[in-house]
Amino acid sequence: MPAAQSPIIRIHAADNVVIARHQLVGGTPLPGEGVTVSGLVPPGHKVAVRALARGEAVRRYNQIIGTARTDIAPGQHVHTHNLEFSHFARDPAVGQGAQATAYVKQPATFQGIRRADGRIATRNYVGVLTSVNCSATVARAISDHFRRDIHPEALAAFANVDGVVALTHGGGCATASDGEPLQLLRRTLGGYARHPNFAAILVVGLGCETNQIAGLMEQEGLNAGTALHTFNIQDTGGTRKTVAHGIELITWLLEEANKIKREPVSASHITVGLQCGGSDGYSGISANPALGSAVDRLVRHGGTAILSETPEIYGGEHLLTRRAVSQEVAEKLLARIRWWERHCERNDAEMDNNPSAGNKAGGLTTILEKSLGAIAKSGTTNLVDVYEYAQRVSAKGLVFMDTPGYDPVSATGQVAGGANLICFTTGRGSAYGCAPSPSLKLSTNTELWRKQEDDIDINCGDVIDGTASVDELGERIFQAMLQTASGARTKSEVHGYGQNEFVPWQLGATM
Repeated sequence: MPAAQSPIIRIHAADNVVIARHQLVGGTPLPGEGVTVSGLVPPGHKVAVRALARGEAVRRYNQIIGTARTDIAPGQHVHTHNLEFSHFARDPAVGQGAQATAYVKQPATFQGIRRADGRIATRNYVGVLTSVNCSATVARAISDHFRRDIHPEALAAFANVDGVVALTHGGGCATASDGEPLQLLRRTLGGYARHPNFAAILVVGLGCETNQIAGLMEQEGLNAGTALHTFNIQDTGGTRKTVAHGIELITWLLEEANKIKREPVSASHITVGLQCGGSDGYSGISANPALGSAVDRLVRHGGTAILSETPEIYGGEHLLTRRAVSQEVAEKLLARIRWWERHCERNDAEMDNNPSAGNKAGGLTTILEKSLGAIAKSGTTNLVDVYEYAQRVSAKGLVFMDTPGYDPVSATGQVAGGANLICFTTGRGSAYGCAPSPSLKLSTNTELWRKQEDDIDINCGDVIDGTASVDELGERIFQAMLQTASGARTKSEVHGYGQNEFVPWQLGATM
């Protein structure tokens, strides 16, 4: 029976479960397995193909995804009712899978924006950042004045400007004035202030907050100038005067921002943040490996990809340390895993708390299973470095950034680190954008694509349907990266996503 017509997907010959291509009913024979389905198995879920004793390891991708909670008979549905998370030793095998990267001689190009200092942008925004939550309303009032959907005339003369966005947050005060939480917030804001996708930035404060603008500027080495302006509500004279001042400044800044033009630049200037949200049982079979194939192409063309979401590589980190270019890089990654274990312990949590209700409904059972599929986004090239949250990424190739698994927080750190493009896979249907960097959405299955085509840019369900290979989808995604970096608008940009999804990681106590 052709693979596209088979009711199941076998990922590895050594697996003791297979994946339902569509809903299976009792009595359905599983081709090549000598097993008949017992009961109802939803699409994307697992079916045992041999008897599993209680406590026995369950394998998918030829990796352990948990242990049998009870005895499981061949043909039975394998999910949360009979499969549980388990701890097991993992061999980091540092560098054993590392190999030389086959760089292309003539990298692909895209139509980028070259800033005066040589940095390359994929978008051209003016941004309004806030030092503290108390200045969020003012920042939004300033940016709303230039919203095309409310005041289309405001940017009518500035066709080369993608928009004016306010990126606000819930922190900036009631925290230690010299601790890690404040340093992390400042590092995030500093990364956005330096981002090449911003032609100019306003930083708006209240005046009395812990996150003093002067302290932000000093920590991040920022200097006020023609493209970076700072002011406080208390100094400017209140809300109305501050909003008017901000509008006046942006009106002036737009003249210069509009002077840009796109020109051919190397794909090596693309830094893509890799995200997955609303994952399902197909994620590790279709969209994630297809994105990994595109990442391999980008790396061979000299570009950079940032894998993140540390809780969502947990249990599969040995697959990354195998590809680490050095013991130092591997140890940096393992150190972050240990930090998360301690972090969960301090907060009376478990790493296996990560899979969401939607993940489980889509067929994922444990964090081990989710992580193995998520790591597929990274492709096959070497892991060249590991970064702290929102730290500036300087390496070329595949890197890792320590972030939570919560998508808005994770992507915020990636953009602060320099990502000028986001690629976001989803199996359940996530709605998301990430100004100032465009976000491409990739569906894992065709049913989702049909239901939510307004939000999805590329359907990777063709892999599940048997109408395209992972490699073919990888090339399609890579070409979409180049087109998006050249200015083609993504579905999330059309819908206006991006401002509300700025969510810096908040650590520590709120005092």
